[in-house]
Amino acid sequence: MARRSRMFSLSALTRAYQRNLKALVRATRPVRPAKAVAPLRKASAPGALPAAVRGARKPRNPVRGDWLAGVAPGPAGARRYHLFVPPGLGPRPGETFPLLVMLHGCGQTGWDLAVSSRMNRLAARERFLVLYPEQERVANAHGCWNWFERRNGKADAEAATLLAAVDKVARRQPVDLARVAVAGLSAGASMAVLMAGTYPHRFCAVAMHSGVAPGTAESAATALAAMHGRRDAQLPEPRLHRLPGLLSKAAAAASAAVPSASPSGTGPALPPLLVLHGDADNVVSVRNASATAALWAEALGARAGAVRTLQRGQRHAMQVTEFKARGRTVVALREVAGLAHAWSGGAAHQPYSDPAGPDASALVWSFVARQFDRRRI
Repeated sequence: MARRSRMFSLSALTRAYQRNLKALVRATRPVRPAKAVAPLRKASAPGALPAAVRGARKPRNPVRGDWLAGVAPGPAGARRYHLFVPPGLGPRPGETFPLLVMLHGCGQTGWDLAVSSRMNRLAARERFLVLYPEQERVANAHGCWNWFERRNGKADAEAATLLAAVDKVARRQPVDLARVAVAGLSAGASMAVLMAGTYPHRFCAVAMHSGVAPGTAESAATALAAMHGRRDAQLPEPRLHRLPGLLSKAAAAASAAVPSASPSGTGPALPPLLVLHGDADNVVSVRNASATAALWAEALGARAGAVRTLQRGQRHAMQVTEFKARGRTVVALREVAGLAHAWSGGAAHQPYSDPAGPDASALVWSFVARQFDRRRI
């Protein structure tokens, strides 16, 4: 009888977990109107997302360059990835290039993010590589990075596997491991800050677009509350040990170039952070943006400056707060007025993309490029 009772209890827990996971996926799914898609500016409901036109062809790569496929093994299993290599990137002997890791959101692929963000266009102009890891549907049926699965270790395993992808690419391409940054949208943004907080010695900068504050969820059951900004943020414990068989000599040398201690002296300094979020986001609360910025700034001993309002032409305005330490901006918070759960300034007619917003890709590159330049000094 006791055994039957335990089995019933486990079955109930399984059903509860599945309900929570389905609710999480419904919350992150783009709205699909019944009629033809209207321009985003005329959306009938605040925070409505544009939807892909049914039957539309997959857009061709608008930027010349190589789109290289690969697979990286790691603690979470194998993960596929695509690497964009700009055209004519013929390195001189010993020359290396920066790498930007771009993490897609739920229901997206790396290709989707490349098309909507148009980051490859910037990469071709500025001469840097872009890595687009792919979440496997066997790991998450809806293509979400498991940033919230901290309790069972899935989140940390995926973060380590994504880092393994960076190292594999660096072994095959002329990547400067002292100039690596990570950015993401939604679930990808949540995973990006988890990676940067867990492995601060491996990244020059991190950009979080419409993501959830780190440490706010431990499972699918707590993810929704975290997305709504109802849970306290906390930094992950940094991991400085080597991943067996994955960290090359170049990666070790790059890690040694990172500032060795935070202002508190308790560990390595976090990389500078850019936070982008829309105040009309009804999927992930904008409270996550300010919570993450404040948490990061406190860890870096930075103070907030005056809030400024910036607007370029007819694009959405944004409120900008910069946190500085020793005269240097280490955290930049940009809250975009009227932006829903979408890549700001992205390509038109793409899901999770708002062409009326400030150009997030340009903002991300401008921010991380400043950190790359500091590494050259």
